[in-house]
Amino acid sequence: MSEETSTRQGRRQARQKTKPKNKKPKKGLWKKILLSIVTLGIIAIIAGGITAFVMISGAPPLDAEKLTLSQAAQMYDQNDELVSQLDSEERRVNVSIQDVPQVVEDAFISVEDIRFREHFGIDIRRLFGAVAANITEGFGAEGASTITQQLVKNLFLNHEKAITRKVQEQYLAVKLEQQYSKDQILEMYLNQIYLGSGVYGIELASQTYFNKSVEDLSLADAALLAGIPRRPSFYDPTKNPEAAESRRNLVLDLMERHGKITSEEAAAAKAVPLEDQIELTERESYPYEAFYDQVLAELEQLEGIAVSDLYNAGLKVYTTLDVEAQEHVEKVLQTDEFISNYPDNEDFQAGVTLLDTRTGQIKAIGSGLQDTNIKRGFNFATDIRKQPGSTIKPILDYGPAIEYLQWSTGRIIVDEPHNYSVGVPIRNFDRSYNGAISMRTALARSRNVTAIKALQEVGVDRAEAFAEGLGIPIEYPDGQMPEAFGLGGFTNGISTLHLAGAYAAFGNNGTYTKPYTVRKIVFPDGREINMEPESTQAMSDYTAYMITDMLKTAVTNGTGTTANISGLPMAGKTGTTNFPEDVRTSLGIPEGEVPDVWFAGYTTNYTAAVWTGFNENGPNNYLRSGQDRQLAQQIFKEIVGKVSEGKETPDFTRPNSVVEVGVERSTGLLPSAYTPRSEIIYELFVRGNEPTRVSEEFINLASPSNFMGSYNEAANQILLSWNYPQESADNVTFELQVSVDGGSAQSLDRTKDMQFVFGSPERGRSYVFTVIAISDETANLRSDPATVQVVAGEVMEEEETLPDPLEEVDEPEQELEPEQPPVEDGNNPTDGEGTLPEDDDEGSEQPTPDTGTDEEETSEEDNA
Repeated sequence: MSEETSTRQGRRQARQKTKPKNKKPKKGLWKKILLSIVTLGIIAIIAGGITAFVMISGAPPLDAEKLTLSQAAQMYDQNDELVSQLDSEERRVNVSIQDVPQVVEDAFISVEDIRFREHFGIDIRRLFGAVAANITEGFGAEGASTITQQLVKNLFLNHEKAITRKVQEQYLAVKLEQQYSKDQILEMYLNQIYLGSGVYGIELASQTYFNKSVEDLSLADAALLAGIPRRPSFYDPTKNPEAAESRRNLVLDLMERHGKITSEEAAAAKAVPLEDQIELTERESYPYEAFYDQVLAELEQLEGIAVSDLYNAGLKVYTTLDVEAQEHVEKVLQTDEFISNYPDNEDFQAGVTLLDTRTGQIKAIGSGLQDTNIKRGFNFATDIRKQPGSTIKPILDYGPAIEYLQWSTGRIIVDEPHNYSVGVPIRNFDRSYNGAISMRTALARSRNVTAIKALQEVGVDRAEAFAEGLGIPIEYPDGQMPEAFGLGGFTNGISTLHLAGAYAAFGNNGTYTKPYTVRKIVFPDGREINMEPESTQAMSDYTAYMITDMLKTAVTNGTGTTANISGLPMAGKTGTTNFPEDVRTSLGIPEGEVPDVWFAGYTTNYTAAVWTGFNENGPNNYLRSGQDRQLAQQIFKEIVGKVSEGKETPDFTRPNSVVEVGVERSTGLLPSAYTPRSEIIYELFVRGNEPTRVSEEFINLASPSNFMGSYNEAANQILLSWNYPQESADNVTFELQVSVDGGSAQSLDRTKDMQFVFGSPERGRSYVFTVIAISDETANLRSDPATVQVVAGEVMEEEETLPDPLEEVDEPEQELEPEQPPVEDGNNPTDGEGTLPEDDDEGSEQPTPDTGTDEEETSEEDNA
């Protein structure tokens, strides 16, 4: 090789060393790039994880109490019919998923979360679709919330469209699905959702919009409800019916698309007009406030139930409420539809408690003359504490005398000047004395002396125990119960609830049941608490019956005749109080006027106690003589008469422990062979204590004779007439009964006339009429019956001469009682203040000579 050639090769090699070469990238570089990406990814994941962890760590716990959705107590009446639901923050009625029809479940799942049964709380498929929409259209453009997510969001989170809330929502949804079944989650969701009109949950929505339970919803109903949650205020069918109907039809399309219903079913449901679906029903949260107040009072006394439970625990409260009776009581007190002569005085009030005589269940409560709409306001039936006047006499005086001393109703007690044990005189209302009278007459005429004599003989301790056994609170400062209590001169007084409970025991063979409004409580899990109280035998059956029989006389021939309801076997007693002298004088109240008037009475079905009076003292706050004094009896008559309509009311049954014996009126002893018939009456005795010899010449009351009946076709009436010995007719009352087509006899009337017009008989039906003569001296002296049969529509061929039913019948003049003399109140010998009670009971407007107008006055320190 030449030198030149070598030189060129050297130069070429040098150039090759200095010139850059075009080489392919090495594999190591890609590794570096990938590693960087992975590193960044890991950092992002870690950062995202940390961020997610921070977000999730701020999520609230799945509080089981929140998952148990709050629901206020539901109130049911005596027939287990839902009446109302108490107010709470969210109006809701929870329902079990087992009671939700498949069509309802399908409707909500179709529109809200079609893959609800498959996903684990998050619908991944739906989630990616929502992510894409949010990227292209902005965050919040579309949601992917499942039913589970909606539930946790509504119960535990706020409603902001933020990433933090969304992450927490998804986390809690997954966690919830791990702890609860799909059915449990769906049940919670359907009970929790808001469905417009202030309603939460499908059950209350069903009741509100359709007046039916969710169990009875149709396909169209289910679709309508399922369409509301997306925008409750907009799709509320009561506010925007067109939008609601359009949304309903969309839900039906979705149900058809997802195979839940057929196209025919969808078309049929769409064809239902919205107005045909809707039947709005809004129940008051607190109707019948007087009754509800007592319900809440009883529930709050129950151990184990807090007040908050009434508004959150989903209780079902089954009450004793008779809705019709309650509404009638409110009308009687709060309108002039039945009683138009209430005093024109805003302080005048009245309170009523109506019970079932046999069970002690409270059927209705009247709390005053105004519908106050005040929850837990003052209740004039249960909250008042007023002196009971002479209504206490059967409880503290004569009842104990029969129970412990076995007195007969004919026991002779001398009404004469007499003192309390401390030496203070006892006065009757009329400042006069009737001499030797029977216990029956003494109670019917409400004499004071005889009542205190009975109390003194039986002893105040036994009398107090007897009253307390009937639920009457006997409260006094110290020592023994004052004898003045025997005339109603209580220290603190009682309520109509107390008095009704005690009187019901007389009508229930001596069995006392504390009055109550709540029968049972049912919890959401099915547990029940029976609230019915146990009954006690407060007295012997003979005491109950004999008191009842005397109180029957009091309403037929005594101070309670205004309350008497024709054809209804009943017993009752009046009671009136008087002002302490210093109060009367300071207010300028006329002598003889009174602050309070009571009436308590009962049948075998119902017992009612009525108080009328004033909430506070005032110069015009008194009940004037005349109609004011009859208001308590009129209220009783209107209420008990109404609730007894259409119900069979059997008479009180005499127990085997009681016997009836004829005795001389003047002595209470067996009649002799020479005792005139007019001096013999029937009285009741405790078996074993009755006289052992009966007069051979004892004569029963004569029966009515010539009892005739005929049908007057022109007037569609049956005319009845009968005869009775003239010398005895003035001393008897005739009781008429009728039975139709062989049915049981029903009382028609009691009358002094010897004729009666039976109106509007049904043609072709057979009517059997019975007339019985009853002695005016005692209701137990009764004649044998006389009967006649008349078939309506059959006119007798032979014309009979009947008295003109409109012709006035001469009645003997009745001697009226003199006007009440001024009341002179003495000092209470037991406590050194106030006055002693005095009787101030008023009888009927036309009293008979035997009964007179009996009034009872009892000292009263008014309690507002």
